[in-house]
Amino acid sequence: MTEDNKRDYVTQEETGEVAPVDQVEGRVEAEMKRIEGSAREAAGQGLHKEEVEREGRELREEAERELDEQRNNH
Repeated sequence: MTEDNKRDYVTQEETGEVAPVDQVEGRVEAEMKRIEGSAREAAGQGLHKEEVEREGRELREEAERELDEQRNNH
């Protein structure tokens, strides 16, 4: 690559743009957290354990907020 060609390129780091793979990774992690929270909530309901149900609900709600935040930022 010649010096002239190097000047034609702008990196994502230079523009402050988040790489698409990083955007997807964050959504996948939040979605997995949401699924885990839903599963815990359902298990707590089935076992009649309010604390497990509450923890699951809180985890699911946190993940849903993260997903909403990511949707609004992109």
